[in-house]
Amino acid sequence: MCRVVDTVLVDQETIYAPRHGNDRLLLGLKGSLNEYELDLLRQRSLSARYEKARRGELVVAAPVGFVKAGDRYEKDPDRRVQEAIKLVFDKVEELGSARQALCWLHEYNLDLPVKQTDGDTAWRRPSYSAIHRIIENPVYGGAYAYGKTAVAAGYTAEGVSVKTRRKARNEWLALKPNTHDGYLSWERFEAIRTMVSSNVPTGRHHGAPKHGDGLLAGLIRCKRCGRKLTLRYSGMKHHIPRYSCSRAWMDNGGPHCIGFGGLRVDDAIEEALLGVVGPALSPLQPLRPRKPENGGIRCAMLSVAISKRRAMPPIGPSGNTMPLTRLTVL
Repeated sequence: MCRVVDTVLVDQETIYAPRHGNDRLLLGLKGSLNEYELDLLRQRSLSARYEKARRGELVVAAPVGFVKAGDRYEKDPDRRVQEAIKLVFDKVEELGSARQALCWLHEYNLDLPVKQTDGDTAWRRPSYSAIHRIIENPVYGGAYAYGKTAVAAGYTAEGVSVKTRRKARNEWLALKPNTHDGYLSWERFEAIRTMVSSNVPTGRHHGAPKHGDGLLAGLIRCKRCGRKLTLRYSGMKHHIPRYSCSRAWMDNGGPHCIGFGGLRVDDAIEEALLGVVGPALSPLQPLRPRKPENGGIRCAMLSVAISKRRAMPPIGPSGNTMPLTRLTVL
């Protein structure tokens, strides 16, 4: 633009006339060098920040129960906050699970402290996630930790979205036990954390829809609270699906929203799906696996689930099995 309107540029060293090729070349070279210098300064700043974190001296923010004192954590001087944090660990250790500790706190109408965005402490009704955050944070065991999360940018139709994910402990940048006064010893903290982690079943059929035959896993929501319904399997062979909404009960101790068996629902969805795509399919050839195209992975999963459901005897309204007419699709 300066070249078109015949404008000169002036800095502390000289005067540039963009209409001349040499001056344009010099301006472009200086701009590239400035960009490189800014990037180099940023890398050096991040390196200095990471080295400070590895020494355990980088304190960005303090969780509830602690205050930031220079480059160290110190306990909140409020004795009520201290007693509440200790009570969480004591009850989890005594009752054996975070869920039972949550129910105990709700039974006695006890609130837990939370750290607000402005740094003040407020008291709220405890939730399952709040108790887990306290149990999983090594700061309460007297350890310094940094680099527990990673940020990645995603691109959607609405624009750029930033997502945060939690790293595994072996991927953290720094973890230094016994760096400050915690609410319990590091050994006791690790024992409680390991106990709670071991409470999570890792069996193949523990509510894992990716391993089952349910057709609506992750697709339906509760009308009352708007949360997704969870899918669990029961029966001797763990093949009877059941949809339920229990997040309000798990998180806040509230009542269950809804729960129902999945056999009739999946049968209805299956018949509706086959009624739409059935006329376009040939009933003369058996089902042949196809490599799913882009966006067709869900359709392939539905096809496999339908074939599995067809192999199971459907249950009628009276609880008896109904005769099944085998259908082969292409």
